[in-house]
Amino acid sequence: MSTLTLAARDSATMLRRNLLHARRYPSLTLNLLLTPVMLLLLFVYIFGDTMSTGIGGGDRSAYIAYLVPGILLMTIGSTVVGTAVSVSTDMNEGIIARFRTMAIHRPSILVGHVIGSVLQAVISVVLVGAIAAAMGFRSTDATPLEWTAALGLLALVSLAFTWIAVGMGLGSPNAEAASNNAMPLILLPLISSAFTPVDSMPGWFQPIAEYQPFTPAIETLRGLLLGTGIGHNGWLTIAWCLGLAALGYFWSKAQFNRDPK
Repeated sequence: MSTLTLAARDSATMLRRNLLHARRYPSLTLNLLLTPVMLLLLFVYIFGDTMSTGIGGGDRSAYIAYLVPGILLMTIGSTVVGTAVSVSTDMNEGIIARFRTMAIHRPSILVGHVIGSVLQAVISVVLVGAIAAAMGFRSTDATPLEWTAALGLLALVSLAFTWIAVGMGLGSPNAEAASNNAMPLILLPLISSAFTPVDSMPGWFQPIAEYQPFTPAIETLRGLLLGTGIGHNGWLTIAWCLGLAALGYFWSKAQFNRDPK
């Protein structure tokens, strides 16, 4: 077999392994999904009317349209925390050491984690999106091309943050530390434009909310789903995603190739 064929075969094997783990232990994914779902329910049904007034809407239907894109991106951040935990568990339970002694394509171990995590993130987004639709979210102004672009955006964001999560998992001494190290992927959306416009925040806080990866991604997704303009946010999102994916990839590769202590 050629090197490419071996890499594809071994990556598919590792992907199947990770999907089987996710199916056998669904509680981790469900627990991580609980945060965005609870925030969606809280902000729509408890704060919806008040928040809608704050963004110039008439009732909570205006706010749910504003809120859902941010919740979908938060879902990705929550899901990839499980990747950091899974990678750290593999590193510390000895299975990675066993894989190192086998005649397999070494990068396929990480590739299996990454592809499996991206698939889980997309499925999680679909589930949360279905809940949002049941609560009244509608995307009637988006064209089929915008829907396709929105799905591509979600996959790209998932890929970028998954590589970062893999690096966090490889650098953590245990699963608990990996979960804690990956918490910024959940916290960053809370200080973005997910819940309220950036220009409504205090002046000193606006740069913190604006100059981070989640805000342009949320604004881009919001524009695509609602059929409104996205301005320069689309290019900013692509730049953030490519930069984070490259950083996560090389960081993960460097840690994975280190000799075990």
